Amino acid sequence: MTGVTDRSGVTVAAADGAASPGRAGEHAPVTPEWTCGTCGAEWPCAPKREQLLTEYGVDRPMLSVYLGACLAAAAEDLHLAGSTSLQERFFGWLPPRPRRH
Repeated sequence: MTGVTDRSGVTVAAADGAASPGRAGEHAPVTPEWTCGTCGAEWPCAPKREQLLTEYGVDRPMLSVYLGACLAAAAEDLHLAGSTSLQERFFGWLPPRPRRH
């Protein structure tokens, strides 16, 4: 598996599956458990979700690509391929997109 890096430069999962230390307050995941290294909640935790929404702003497609890569890595680490609960965990919190007229 290759590393997945968010826009702040924090690597989510290194090639060997080990967690990157990240920076203080970044709420980076601890793999292979996919828990938050800062608060211990399931990753992405509430603070990281807010960070991601701020980082990606209106670039919803790139946020989806990033979260999809994280989902794939988490499914591999947690041995939960095709898990609906993981899909909900990684995508279910996203606010609905504004509708185009």
